[in-house]
Amino acid sequence: MKLLELTEEEHAWLAAPLQGGVGLAAHLERALADTLCARLRCTVGLEPLAAHTAVLAPAAPVWRIDDALAALWLARRLGGRFTGGRVPFLSAGLQATLDTMLAERWLDQPDAAPMPATFAWRIIADGAVATLGLELPRDARMMASWAQRIVTGATA
Repeated sequence: MKLLELTEEEHAWLAAPLQGGVGLAAHLERALADTLCARLRCTVGLEPLAAHTAVLAPAAPVWRIDDALAALWLARRLGGRFTGGRVPFLSAGLQATLDTMLAERWLDQPDAAPMPATFAWRIIADGAVATLGLELPRDARMMASWAQRIVTGATA
């Protein structure tokens, strides 16, 4: 099968810079909502919250996952509905899913613009209201190295 040559409009569109104004925070929020919606197999509402100030910058991203999100993840991944309660552990699948999503979004960003060291969201899904926080390293090189390790390990 022979492919058609690209038109001038297609060449111009491919050569155009990425749209400004959509920084990592917005990109990350949209990807987080999409990822949770797909993995939990239900509608997920995401609201940004005021994040706390990190005292010490971590060497790698740290997710702050509350009990409600851990219980929701377990119930939905096992095919049930969230009925409340708590789980005595954090699912490795949830951690890996969040890490992979973050690593891919970090490597997708066109530049390493300054960004907040912490993020927080309220997650509303399947009758659950949960919170999720994220602390990032302040050094973009450390973050890029971490993201590369996660993506390489995720595809191996």
